[in-house]
Amino acid sequence: MRIGVITGSGSYDWPHLEGAAERTVVTDHGVVTVTEGHLRGTEIVQLSRHGAGHHRLSSQVDHKANLSALLACKTEAVVSFTVCGSLDPAVRPGSLVVFDDLYFPANRLPDGTPCTRYDTPGEAGRGHWIFDRPFSEPLRRALITAAEQTGVPVATRGVYGHVDGPRFNSRPEVAALAAAGVSAISQTAGPEVVLAGEAELPMALVGFVTDYANGVATEPEPVQALLDRMEASKDIFATLAGHALPSLDRTTGAGFVYRFDA
Repeated sequence: MRIGVITGSGSYDWPHLEGAAERTVVTDHGVVTVTEGHLRGTEIVQLSRHGAGHHRLSSQVDHKANLSALLACKTEAVVSFTVCGSLDPAVRPGSLVVFDDLYFPANRLPDGTPCTRYDTPGEAGRGHWIFDRPFSEPLRRALITAAEQTGVPVATRGVYGHVDGPRFNSRPEVAALAAAGVSAISQTAGPEVVLAGEAELPMALVGFVTDYANGVATEPEPVQALLDRMEASKDIFATLAGHALPSLDRTTGAGFVYRFDA
């Protein structure tokens, strides 16, 4: 398979990618730089959502351009990696979460517009993404199996909560999200899930917990602890991908898109 990999904070390039070469992809939504290469024989298209040096904050990420670039590169599945803050005391900092559900009720892109590929009335292929769970279960299972090779604790289920950035959330906001069943939060992956779903591109989302969100722990940790875990996430994600992605066979997406004729 040809697999798209979206990396986030702390993972601006991708270690162990053989024959890595940058490519500029021009899309209807903007220009995107990707890195193409091989991982143990599997074709990889890696995309850094923030850009080198964290050029774009979470509120500046162009999700439509990113997903359009992965589709233009003929990827057949996508794995998104994100560092995240835990809302569940049992999901401790330093652990992985292979998410199985999504909390993104605003369904908005950073510019405030609706998060959808369908912008034009009467557009051919427009439709509704209908699903029970938003992630590809075969892809999730491959990642869960491979996570055992990382030496890092892994939660095999969890609700990903998308929050707006770039600020972190207050204690009352965190408490409201926890009451809704959210396991961990970050500021970028919600639109990726929706846009991939509308494109019928099989997707999985993996989080690495860098900290507890405000009010979850009895005492807050120093910010440096969060930064240290963010730095460590790059190699942990790369190790996970190295075990999971080469073993992938054809996989399926989540749900289907009910499309209207033009």
